[in-house]
Amino acid sequence: MIDKKSQRLNEILNVLKRRNGASIKELSQELDVSHMTIRRDLGMLEEQGLVTLFHGGAVYNQRDNASDADSEYSLVSAESEHVSEKRRIGRAAADLIEPGDILIIDTGSTTEAIARELPVDTPLTILCYSMNVLQEVTRHPQIDLIFAGGNFHPNTLMFESPEGISLIERNRAEKAFVSAAGVSLRLGVTCLNSYERDTKVAAIRSSLSRILVADSSKFGKIQPSYFADIGDFDVVVTDEGIPEEYADEFRERGIRLVIA
Repeated sequence: MIDKKSQRLNEILNVLKRRNGASIKELSQELDVSHMTIRRDLGMLEEQGLVTLFHGGAVYNQRDNASDADSEYSLVSAESEHVSEKRRIGRAAADLIEPGDILIIDTGSTTEAIARELPVDTPLTILCYSMNVLQEVTRHPQIDLIFAGGNFHPNTLMFESPEGISLIERNRAEKAFVSAAGVSLRLGVTCLNSYERDTKVAAIRSSLSRILVADSSKFGKIQPSYFADIGDFDVVVTDEGIPEEYADEFRERGIRLVIA
């Protein structure tokens, strides 16, 4: 007979497989146990190499070679990919921030890494529109927060609406940190979801300095929804894996390249 703990561990794995990842809160509600119990269980599963933990949740470690190219994007799975690169990018991007800056921070796991690295005692004004960035930003007492809400999209933790876009357009920022799922020299900067496009465009248009943050795996990729040309950005922050042709192109265009 399977004991309750083993049964619970199997149920956790099934949820993670089915949803391509889940938060601790979701697992706690699904299995009707405490957050602490879920954390302990996930720790055991991580030790066995079955899951990868991220801030606030976990994803299942696929053990086969099946392609996941057709899988729907999910922030919980994105947070488990290129973790060290995103952490370095977050630090490097945060180093560009000056006291008193007005910032727009886009949705995404890389922009969440920036929010985690914000200087604690520095006065800033931040406009954001995603739950994960919002949670990080609210930890800082010196930050004045503007939140553009609307319809919630669970796969990206993004809020989006015409009213939110209008709010962004009525504000101005020194710097916008914008994420991307694909960066192509020929076809520009793209994201996976069409609902992201207009919000990203508004963020770019409302900012004096436009900063693209993307780990090197995004270069050479093309995703369905185009929202900017490479030349629309003043700064690109990425990791040392960026293809040389992209690094050369940015330098030739006068775009500042920051390698984290």
